[in-house]
Amino acid sequence: MVQDTIEKIERKIRTNNSLALKNKTELLELIAILKPEITELSKAQVEHAESIAGFIERSTHEAMRQEKNPTLLKFAVDGLSASVKGFEVSHPKLTENVNYIINALSNMGI
Repeated sequence: MVQDTIEKIERKIRTNNSLALKNKTELLELIAILKPEITELSKAQVEHAESIAGFIERSTHEAMRQEKNPTLLKFAVDGLSASVKGFEVSHPKLTENVNYIINALSNMGI
């Protein structure tokens, strides 16, 4: 399920017409880095991994909308941030990469 969600996010990014090529490339690179980490997490903590993937999906959706809604993007990004809280010690790379995605999405939504 987590793999399917990540692949769906990648497809949406690739086919999105409102994102600049630079932003698409950045997001796809960050997702590629994140994919093995979230896959590893899903082996032991499926619900947490699904939550993170779900919030990434919602956050990217809001950032890629033609008509941006900063409030919805903030809610999605805040949810994404909350979904990785507590993983700083056990999965520091995952947390770091999710934070990179948060920053990239926040910058796109401005």
